[in-house]
Amino acid sequence: MAEAERIIGTPETPDAAGEGQERPDADPEREHEQEQAPERPRGKRRVAVLFAVAVFAYLIDLGSKMLVVAKLEHHEPIEIIGDWLRFAAIRNAGAAFGIGEAFTVIFTVIAASVIVVIARLARKLHSLPWAIALGLLLGGALGNLTDRIFRAPGVFEGAVVDFIAPKHFAVFNLADSAIVCGGILIVILSFRGLDPDGTVHKD
Repeated sequence: MAEAERIIGTPETPDAAGEGQERPDADPEREHEQEQAPERPRGKRRVAVLFAVAVFAYLIDLGSKMLVVAKLEHHEPIEIIGDWLRFAAIRNAGAAFGIGEAFTVIFTVIAASVIVVIARLARKLHSLPWAIALGLLLGGALGNLTDRIFRAPGVFEGAVVDFIAPKHFAVFNLADSAIVCGGILIVILSFRGLDPDGTVHKD
């Protein structure tokens, strides 16, 4: 009986038949897509964080400027910490912290370009710290760009509302603060070798 089985051969089970052999329906591209699938929701969450931070920064800046224009403009400055920190409404035609008042249109174009670049970069964003940093930059740029477009003296030449006035320092607003904080965070992330797509590299 054993000799007959050896000559004829025993039927292999489906599991045994498949061992050591590549399945005919195996698709390397499909398997690669399946491996990459978990990263897509993660990327979408990072983009959601970016825009959530941007909206928060933008709304806080917009609300503070509306309050300053309504309650503080054409009034005496409000002392917050003696004369070390005051709130004083100022219209700034230049860049952040009152730099370059003669180049209002140029700064407007730069702000719009920054917004476009951030929107394009968001497509490959997989890093939470980068999402926060870019969200701060986006919200701040949108805040000041809104002033450039809708405030006097005209479209793309509008003066930005500044009101935070530390002693011996330029007057600025919350949009400027968001831009600076986002920029500092990006510098830190770059020094640490963390890219927007989540990869880490060391020079």
